[in-house]
Amino acid sequence: MSWENKVAVVTGGARGIGRAIATVLADRGAAVAVWDLDVEGAEKTVAAIQEAGGTAIAVGGDAADAAAVAEAAARTREELGRIAILVNNAGVTAYQPFTSITEEAWDRMIGINLRGPFLVTREVVPDMLDAGWGRIVNISSSSAQTGAPAMAHYVASKGGVIGLTRALAIEFADKGITVNHVPPGFVDTPLVRQGPVDVEAVAATMPMKRAGRPEDVAHAVAYLASDEAGYVTGQTLSTNGGRYLA
Repeated sequence: MSWENKVAVVTGGARGIGRAIATVLADRGAAVAVWDLDVEGAEKTVAAIQEAGGTAIAVGGDAADAAAVAEAAARTREELGRIAILVNNAGVTAYQPFTSITEEAWDRMIGINLRGPFLVTREVVPDMLDAGWGRIVNISSSSAQTGAPAMAHYVASKGGVIGLTRALAIEFADKGITVNHVPPGFVDTPLVRQGPVDVEAVAATMPMKRAGRPEDVAHAVAYLASDEAGYVTGQTLSTNGGRYLA
């Protein structure tokens, strides 16, 4: 799999899963635009890619803000070229009992996790339509497959991402554009480490007896973004170590 002369956008690429995705795509030849609110983190991702001989730029901006998305896309096109691969990875999570979720918390979760992929995809997909080739990979969540307590707003947002994936896959199926999603299982990331979860204890309950690594997700994304996956669209490529079988 090689993406020489292909431009990829990875939202939320400053750390964790997003950083791993950006790095793997760059290693295989893509020029990567790392979009993130955390510009310093995005620049660290870019520095690592460039040190390894890859091409990347850091682009600051809020993926849930239409004006910021348009500005980020314009800069990406100006510096790297038209966008061929999009990975909608940016997102937030939270643990909160359903009866205590406020409207503000609900709107924020939906705004970032679902509105964001909508805005970014809407901005980027014309490049793919013009080229007759494109790959869109959305990062969903295994919690949207199984349900999860105290995460109703998060699960709802990621369930929406799955629905969006399937709708766009059908709409663009005859345009050379594939749209798939990867629902990570329990992955050891800085974001998870900031939460209330005991990473080692949960990892011990997994069939593989370990937590997932960001690179596990990145390699699944790389496959879906490849020419080899050209007849794969609207699909779920679960990366959960056997936690959920479907």
